[in-house]
Amino acid sequence: MEMQDILKQLRENNNLTQEQMAARLMVTRQAVSRWENGETQPNTETLKRLSSEFNVSINTLLGSPRQLICQCCGMPLNEDSMISREKDGSYNEDYCKWCYVDGKFVYTSKDSLIDFLVSHMPNSENVKDEDRRSQFDLYLSQLKHWK
Repeated sequence: MEMQDILKQLRENNNLTQEQMAARLMVTRQAVSRWENGETQPNTETLKRLSSEFNVSINTLLGSPRQLICQCCGMPLNEDSMISREKDGSYNEDYCKWCYVDGKFVYTSKDSLIDFLVSHMPNSENVKDEDRRSQFDLYLSQLKHWK
C-alpha cells in the first residue's frame, strides 16, 4: 500500500474529514488533500505527529518500505504492536517490545539473552545446548545492539 492510501485510510478509519485531520496535525486541509492525492508527502515532523496522534509507526506510514528486525534479538517486527516504545510513548523501531521496555533494555548482556533463547526456543533437531549457544551468539553478534 502506498503512503497516500495509508494516510487516507487512517483518516477514514478515525472518521475524520480532511479538515478535522488537518486541525489535529496543525496543517492545512489542502496539505492533507495533497498527501492523499500523492502530490506531496508529510515532512519529518508531521510524520512524527501522525505516528503519535494515530498510534502507528513511521515505517507503517511510509508503506513499510523496510523490514524491521529487532536489533537485540533478531525478531521480525511485522506489526506495530510488536515495536518497542520510549518512555514518552513514541515508537523505537529498532527493538521489539520484549527486548526494550520504557526506554530500558531487558537483557543486560548478550549471555542473558542467549540463556533465555536456549531455554525457550524449540529444539526439534536436538542440537546440543553449547552448539545452540554458539549459533545464537553468531547471529546476535551481527545485530546493532550487540556489535
